[in-house]
Amino acid sequence: MDIIEVPTDQDSKSKKKKKSMKAKTKVKNIEVKEESSAAENQADPTTAFPPTFNVSEIKNKQRRHLMFMKFKQEKRKQKLQLKKKRRKEREALGDKAPPKEVPKTIENQRVFDETAVDPEDEEVAFDEGTDEFSAYFNGLTNPKVLITTSDRPRGRTVRFCEQLASVIPNAHVYYRRGLALKRIIPQCVARDFTYMMVINQDRLVPNGLVLCHLPEGPTAHFKVSSVRLRKEIKRRGKEPTEHYPEVILNNFTTRLGHSIGRLFAALFPQNPQFVGRQVATFHNQRDFIFFRFHRYIFKNEKKVGIQELGPRFTLKLRSLQKGTFDSKYGEYEWVLKRHEMDACRRKFQL
Repeated sequence: MDIIEVPTDQDSKSKKKKKSMKAKTKVKNIEVKEESSAAENQADPTTAFPPTFNVSEIKNKQRRHLMFMKFKQEKRKQKLQLKKKRRKEREALGDKAPPKEVPKTIENQRVFDETAVDPEDEEVAFDEGTDEFSAYFNGLTNPKVLITTSDRPRGRTVRFCEQLASVIPNAHVYYRRGLALKRIIPQCVARDFTYMMVINQDRLVPNGLVLCHLPEGPTAHFKVSSVRLRKEIKRRGKEPTEHYPEVILNNFTTRLGHSIGRLFAALFPQNPQFVGRQVATFHNQRDFIFFRFHRYIFKNEKKVGIQELGPRFTLKLRSLQKGTFDSKYGEYEWVLKRHEMDACRRKFQL
């Protein structure tokens, strides 16, 4: 006859107590480990996140955002500490201190372009003396500009054209009246105009500019963006005067950029009147051409103040065509191909 041992209540209670004691000791050990790891992280912030740690692996959105902000804060602290350390070393060394590191930017990491122009090159000087704009720079002809618009222009485009005419000397605004550009060009040549400027609009906003040099070209097509009229510019100066402004062309380094810069420079007379203290600036940065119009004021022998007069806008070259405007049979020198030319962010065309 088999005898079966039946557990009593006291044995079961003792087993439960042992299990609960083991669980408590485990929890205490985990808490001690967490406290020790937190103390180590506070002592050394670089060990807060292991090198294989990725914040995007955290699934909880709030937790992920909190950890990301902590990570950014720690990086900022480390950067500030490094700056203070370098400043102290520079003050201690004095004149023997090493030069400051140049920050890396897209501009100074630019890919070398074979078409970069050397201003002192003899070939470049010969081209400048025989191109379409040489008569302007030699003082043989004075620019005369016709400014017109696309069909049915609205208020903002009309005001933009009027303000451009106040910036460019000897510029005249004419309404299009539905005429084709091929019919307008011979009339402009007959009336001794040297430039035709067409402002296109979309949704009542200027969005394009066609600049045609007469009578033999070339013709450039630009995208226009970020247009700010005079009333929209804060702390602007008074209305511009009729004095001929000075022209600044900045950062046009390639063959294409050189020809575009000369195209802009020939818009203005080459004998600026310094009494007016007005400057028109075409600044090229990453193939975007920023236009600004300022008046400078001498405060004393060392300090100079500037006032923006407006308008301001940004241009992006779309195409450069030989000869006058011809959309069907025109021969293009250069056309923007975005997917090919904009693939590398460190390569620029102008």
